[in-house]
Amino acid sequence: MKRVILSVGFVLAFFLSGYAQHFAIVDTKYILEKMPEYKDAQKKLDLTSTQWQKEIDDKQAALDKMYKEFDAEQVMLSDTLKKKREDQLFNKEKEVRDLQRKRFGYEGDLFKLRQDLVKPIQDKVYNAIQQLAVNRMYDAIFDKSEGITVIFADPKLDKSEDVLKILGIK
Repeated sequence: MKRVILSVGFVLAFFLSGYAQHFAIVDTKYILEKMPEYKDAQKKLDLTSTQWQKEIDDKQAALDKMYKEFDAEQVMLSDTLKKKREDQLFNKEKEVRDLQRKRFGYEGDLFKLRQDLVKPIQDKVYNAIQQLAVNRMYDAIFDKSEGITVIFADPKLDKSEDVLKILGIK
């Protein structure tokens, strides 16, 4: 009886080992930071973002000046002139908000520029990860950089360096 149970156990273990899942972990943030083209794209995004923010700040400063002038002069203005200046202030404020939304809003200029500069690099990393998964027959590869929480991972599971080698970096 003991022999039968042991035999069944070994056979079961043999078959289950054939179905063992293979997992790996990568750190896409680490991989991207090692890529010179990603650093260049990030610098260009930062520079453009700073320029656009300065443009918005300048327009906001001009609007603030207009508000101060209006507050100082409104007592002396006729109702018609007062209404005209209020309309100018409203239009200028709307212009600043529209520019801010156009540059930094959802699917704004910064979003589109990021898509143009960074997405091809991210696709390149994704393709390298996919190639690694196929070549080494991984069932799943997890990204530990942001989305998932990995409480513990054996360092030998981290295949970020292998992805960098496929990309020809380092």
